[in-house]
Amino acid sequence: MNTRITNKTITFKHPFKLSNLDGVQPPGTYRVVTDEEELSGASFLGFRRVATTLRLPAITNASSSFELFQVDPEELAAALASDQQTKA
Repeated sequence: MNTRITNKTITFKHPFKLSNLDGVQPPGTYRVVTDEEELSGASFLGFRRVATTLRLPAITNASSSFELFQVDPEELAAALASDQQTKA
């Protein structure tokens, strides 16, 4: 079965919280990694999301060590949308 991994970066302008993370995370640019596997037996090419992970700390943090935390992609998208609507 074929798999694919997608990397993207997202930027939070304000502190944010997600249920799978301890405490409030600082603003910054973060890497999001999405793992997907190919749907087998379909008459078309399709993929199913297997996992979405967020790399902590933020890329903009000077620390060289990091951890990956599995997150709910819908919760992450909602937090990012809320962050973009929040005024400084």
